Amino acid sequence: MAHLFRELSLGHSKRETTPPPPPPSMASTIPSDLPPSPLGQLAVQFSESDLRLIAYEIFVAACRSATGKPLSSAVSSVSVANPDSPSNGVSPASPAAQRSLTAAAASKMKKALGMKSLSSLSPGSTKSPGSGSGSGSGSGGKSKRPTTVGELMRIQMRVSESVDSRVRRAFLRIAASQVGRKIESVVLPLELLQQLKSSDFTDQQEYDAWLKRSLKVLEAGLLFHPRVPLDKTSSSQRLRQIIHGALDRPLETGRNNEQMQSLRSAVMSLATRSDGSFSDSCHWADGSPFNLRLYEMLLEACFDSSDATSMVEEVDDLMEHIKKTWVILGINQMLHNLCFTWLLFSRYVVTGQAEMDLLYACESQLAEVAKDAKTTKDPEYSQVLSATLSAILSWAEKRLLAYHDTFDRSNVGTMEGIVSLGVSAARILVEDISNEYRRRRKGEVDVARTRIETYIRSSLRTAFAQRMEKADSSRRASRNQKNPLPVLAILAKDIGELAVQEKRMFSPIWKRWHPFAAGVAVATLHVCYGNEIKQFISRISELTPDAVQVLRAADKLEKDLVQIAVEDSVDSDDGGKAIIREMPPFEAKTVIANLVKDWIKARIDRLKEWVDRNLQQEVWNPVENQEGGYALSAAEVLRITDETLEAFFQLPIPMHPAVLPDLIIGLDKYLQYYVSKAKSGCGSRTTYMPTMPALTRCTTESKFQGVWKKKEKSPPSQKKNSQVPIANGEGGSFGVTQICVRINSLHKIRSELDVVEKRMITHLRNCESAHTDDFSNGLGKKFELTPAACIEGVQQLSESLAYKVVFHDLSHALWDGLYIGDLSSSRIEPFLKELEQNLTVIAETVHERVRTRIITDIMRASFDGFLLVLLAGGPSRAFTIQDSQIMEQDFQSMKDLFWANGDGLAMDLIDKFSTTVRGVLPLFSTDTDSLIERFKGMTLEAYGSSAKSRLPLPPTSGQWSGMEPNTLLRVLCYRNDESATRFLKKTYNLPKKL
Repeated sequence: MAHLFRELSLGHSKRETTPPPPPPSMASTIPSDLPPSPLGQLAVQFSESDLRLIAYEIFVAACRSATGKPLSSAVSSVSVANPDSPSNGVSPASPAAQRSLTAAAASKMKKALGMKSLSSLSPGSTKSPGSGSGSGSGSGGKSKRPTTVGELMRIQMRVSESVDSRVRRAFLRIAASQVGRKIESVVLPLELLQQLKSSDFTDQQEYDAWLKRSLKVLEAGLLFHPRVPLDKTSSSQRLRQIIHGALDRPLETGRNNEQMQSLRSAVMSLATRSDGSFSDSCHWADGSPFNLRLYEMLLEACFDSSDATSMVEEVDDLMEHIKKTWVILGINQMLHNLCFTWLLFSRYVVTGQAEMDLLYACESQLAEVAKDAKTTKDPEYSQVLSATLSAILSWAEKRLLAYHDTFDRSNVGTMEGIVSLGVSAARILVEDISNEYRRRRKGEVDVARTRIETYIRSSLRTAFAQRMEKADSSRRASRNQKNPLPVLAILAKDIGELAVQEKRMFSPIWKRWHPFAAGVAVATLHVCYGNEIKQFISRISELTPDAVQVLRAADKLEKDLVQIAVEDSVDSDDGGKAIIREMPPFEAKTVIANLVKDWIKARIDRLKEWVDRNLQQEVWNPVENQEGGYALSAAEVLRITDETLEAFFQLPIPMHPAVLPDLIIGLDKYLQYYVSKAKSGCGSRTTYMPTMPALTRCTTESKFQGVWKKKEKSPPSQKKNSQVPIANGEGGSFGVTQICVRINSLHKIRSELDVVEKRMITHLRNCESAHTDDFSNGLGKKFELTPAACIEGVQQLSESLAYKVVFHDLSHALWDGLYIGDLSSSRIEPFLKELEQNLTVIAETVHERVRTRIITDIMRASFDGFLLVLLAGGPSRAFTIQDSQIMEQDFQSMKDLFWANGDGLAMDLIDKFSTTVRGVLPLFSTDTDSLIERFKGMTLEAYGSSAKSRLPLPPTSGQWSGMEPNTLLRVLCYRNDESATRFLKKTYNLPKKL
């Protein structure tokens, strides 16, 4: 018998009628991640059915005791061959337990919890046992509707009718033997052991299992989980020995024998120990967590056995009877609220989180728990409370810390309830349990807001990591495709979509607890992406398509995130500044701009190197098959400029208008550099202008060479054929033709700048980021240095060419030939003839737009040369008054050359530049005495009274004029007569003959 007793499973009989199976909705097909029960783990192992039977026994005893009458099911009595059973019939029913059940009005309790009543369900919804679909009896008979609270409880607890009948018979016997005793002063397992015998069971195995369970109940309640802590008493040791001894030799129950007396003595000694409450209660089932687990079993009965997500309609009556067990189990309202909260929560979880009413009911019940937590200081209650709230919070946070993995469009409706539940649990834990919080002022901590921020940041960091991994996988999958997107560009797009999803789906839920939830979300995403983009930027060394794609994507993402943050924070006290401070700029546009500037600088540096390299080899010949007569290097400069602009506008950047000025400045400097190189070495007007000689007396007999050294006269044959070679140029690339090509090249560049600027405007119109102001306002899109440099360069080269031709190339005809000796034999015609040939070559070479300017400069140089011959022509020249007619005629011939019968320069232009010559020539026809008097008068007027005693020598200004003393003095110096000689000798001690 002993070995058979050991092998029996706890509380089960192999032949006993099995109770109804669990409802389908509670089957293990739904995966559940319900946390371990916070009500505590029992040191003694009981099966669920064992705990249900124990709880049911307590329920029957408590309800029977409440009115002094037994509680029985309203079913037909079953004849039982038991001599202790009174009259083999149905025992009298108490009004409380035998109250008829009705499905009339909705439950007040369900209404208070916010749960739907049966009347609110659809006609096809599953009904509760109390409403017509009760479980059948263990005998498998036809299902009957329970008509009393007791019968409903039996069905809900899945207790068979045979077991229920045995329990009730036992309580009748106990009542007969314990007349006048309150049920809380009775140790039910002990009394059941006394009253039930093996003959009350269907077979020995069922009896052995019941016996073992009853002893384990005593062990659990009195030894492992006592209400009053144990001390080293003989009673506890004796009870432990009896229980362990029963494993080898089962007790003989149902009799008042020595074994039972010993057991009773040990049990009552332990059960009646005082807990300080001055009551006569027996403490055998009121120790934690044993009592809480049993109470949890009773509360489970409130849920419909055929629909695990709803409560029975008769829950008010049922709960009223369940509360009668408090006196036995040591439960109070606070513990009830806590257990019921856990029950609602666990039921919501294990039923697949399908019924939101359960979640809302749990939250409603949690509000009652919060009130209790504020008023009690019971350490045992606080311990259970903390464990329960921690379990609920842990479960909620498991979902909320990664809510992007938990919720989507299909189930986002449940999120608010879970958040509310988690926040409520956190508040109680922090505000009512945490000692640290109590030491601080409550105003300093916003529990809900803090938790919400934690959930948002945690989940978004997780979601970011997942999307980063996804982007990397997408990149690897598209590796063989043409131009696959970089990982960070893909990631930026995904994060942008995530931010929009967050704003639309989740932020409205969070906003109930955190007014700026969307701002916190995008700030978190901004920081996550910012860490990646900063590392990427640190590795960028040049402008590449991948780099631009990533930076553009980052810039767009940042704008989207900031926009969401600003919109979300519009009502905040600081206008969203706190959130924006969490979002340090990516500076993507700045990085792109800097990369573009580096690209521009590298290009411009290479272009300058190209200029240096190519201009060293340039021969300054006109480009073949090209109008305009400009050099190959000028054509290349313009082509490279166009290519650079094309390359710039093909860069996949979002800010062409913003960095275009940098490119213009670079190209401007590059073209200016070309212009400066193109004109370098060609000299200027002053390069070829002779140094003004000192005043001296000049006669035809003088051998003095003056400042200019007289050139050797060329042989007649060479002089006749010298014009063309001179016109084609001496000195290689600095000849007349080469200078003309340089001029054409600068003019070409200057004229093409307008075309380039118009082309830039066209490019700007096609830019994705361009605005009207970008191309309507010309500032920053025009070349500033190059046009001025070209104008100045053309002017410099034109003057240089003019004075080179007149003073260098034709010096033999002008300086060495004009008016040397006899004027009639050394007139202007040879000079004009060679000058005309040079003008023909120049006119055919230079561009028509600069032709007039160059010929005008040559005319001006010719006029200057003519005056220099007359006023500073050296000691070989001396003139008489009669020579003035020849001078007038020669000057007229010079003007006629440039007028060319109307085909040359305009007459008003010729007159403009001949004004000085026309003002000086009359001096050569004025008599000497008049010249002397005019000179004295002008000198006295210029120097005042200091000039009366001795006329000062007027300085040479080079600005010839008939009203300028130095000009008059020079005419006198070159006057070939005695009066002039005497005046100069007397006034300035100039010798008569040199």
